[in-house]
Amino acid sequence: MSTIRIGNGQGFWGDNIDAPIQLLRGGDLDYLGMDYLAEVTLSIMMRQKLKDPSAGYARDFIGFIRTVLPDLVERKVRVLTNAGGLNPQACRARILEVARELGISGVRVGIVEGDDLLDRLPDLVAAGHSLENMDTGDPIKPHLDMMSSANAYLGARPVVEALEQDALIVLCGRVTDTALALAPAIHAFGWAEDDWDRLAAGTIAGHILECGPQCTGGNFTRWEEVPDLWNVGYPVVEASPDGSFVVTKQPGSGGMVTIDTVSEQLLYEMGDPNTYITPDVVADFTSIQLEQEGPDRVRVSGIRGRERTDSLKVSASYLHGFKASGQLTVVGPRAVDKARLCADIVWKRLERAGVVFAPDNREVEVLGTDACLPGITPVADDPSEVVLHIGVRDADFAKVERFGKELAPLVTSGPPGVTGFAAGRPKPQRVVAYWPALLDRTEVESHLRVSVEES
Repeated sequence: MSTIRIGNGQGFWGDNIDAPIQLLRGGDLDYLGMDYLAEVTLSIMMRQKLKDPSAGYARDFIGFIRTVLPDLVERKVRVLTNAGGLNPQACRARILEVARELGISGVRVGIVEGDDLLDRLPDLVAAGHSLENMDTGDPIKPHLDMMSSANAYLGARPVVEALEQDALIVLCGRVTDTALALAPAIHAFGWAEDDWDRLAAGTIAGHILECGPQCTGGNFTRWEEVPDLWNVGYPVVEASPDGSFVVTKQPGSGGMVTIDTVSEQLLYEMGDPNTYITPDVVADFTSIQLEQEGPDRVRVSGIRGRERTDSLKVSASYLHGFKASGQLTVVGPRAVDKARLCADIVWKRLERAGVVFAPDNREVEVLGTDACLPGITPVADDPSEVVLHIGVRDADFAKVERFGKELAPLVTSGPPGVTGFAAGRPKPQRVVAYWPALLDRTEVESHLRVSVEES
């Protein structure tokens, strides 16, 4: 093939539910990526799976498939997604069931398994893998009993294997976001496992696509220049065998594709631009060349890559106590002073009740001042209304629960002008903390499984 068109219709679980449908039906596509997983998402799916063994995947994806499956079959558009989460088998079973309900046979659905390491953690630790926290250097062993999820980031190769088995839909768990674009390019163009420059190019294409409309005008610094943001078009990459590609969007959609919109997305989650590390390749973002080829068309070329690393990143999460937060609207003269007095009242009443939170475990924000952007002078030194946001966290459930009972009384026993407490008492919620680590890639890749079933 001379070129392939790869779109991305979902930037996270909770993104615009109409966007992938509009993207699919708005013009030609060969592949459609759907990215559902953030670092915390798998821990949410784990809690769902513990309640219901048939859960643990992005259920929104099923509704999308029900809507578009006839289009996918007719136009032979292949869907690649990490919507499988912690239960790709259950997700596939549901898709095949939907296909039968719609009277569509011959739908081939592939799944990629082997990224979920939670049950393997004790054996890995016993075998000498410390899985040190990349931020703190702490070993994982003392925290094993609190772990709620642990998934290795997989690369594009198992996705390619599913495509080679003629899967129309490929369901994955924790693959890299970039793999959803790199895999189609490898499959279509036959790029070798050590073709580092082209693999880097496909990786960067996936990085530009992964957040959906953030490269087509969404979340753009000069937002006032973006036309029809309400109808922003989700991105499409036209990829070529040499590794170059064009970023564009479907005709008639809102938003815009310029060097600036693409550049801002390239900087997203960027550390060292010389070493953007993925399971497939180490990409050099300093080598990227951007050219405005035409309206809503940016050509990307010149990309260089280096050999992949010997380890894979593991994204784990663990239970780390409880939290609760609430907010009140405070209005009238000296609103800021009154809001801060409200917070002080809460802490003192809790202390009187024997409930004390360490300074690092409590938070006070007076929204409307400089709470979100410290250092930026507020427009008004004395605004007539602010929102007090106050929260705590602690390992003791009872302490956090008691905090939730102290906000409502401020309506009558605090300063005047306190309102906006319609949400009720803040309830304790589990705190899920993030644990990033590295693991020898052979420990993961030796356990990968790719399978395809047909409706």
